[in-house]
Amino acid sequence: MATQDPTGRGGIATPSADDREVEAAVLSFVLSEHPSNPTIAELSLAINRRVTGQFPADDAVERAVGELVGAGLLRLCAGLVSPTRPALYFDGLEVG
Repeated sequence: MATQDPTGRGGIATPSADDREVEAAVLSFVLSEHPSNPTIAELSLAINRRVTGQFPADDAVERAVGELVGAGLLRLCAGLVSPTRPALYFDGLEVG
C-alpha cells in the first residue's frame, strides 16, 4: 500500500476528494433523517449548506446519490432517497 501521494499534490483538494466529501455528507444526512425519505432536491438544499466545493453543488449531490446507489448504500425509488438495509446495519454498529 502506498503511503505517499504519487501525484505530488499533497493536501490540494481534487474532484475525487470533493466527490467523496459530498457522498459522505449525503449518506450521513440520509441515515440521520431515516425513516423519512428526502428527494434529491431536498438533499441538495440540506447538503449545500454544509459542503462547499469547486463544482455545481446540485450536480455533486446528484452524482453522490448515483454513486451511493451503485454501491448499494442508498435506494432511489419514485424520486425518494432511502438507505438500504446494509447501510442501516452499518450505521447501527458501535465501534470500540
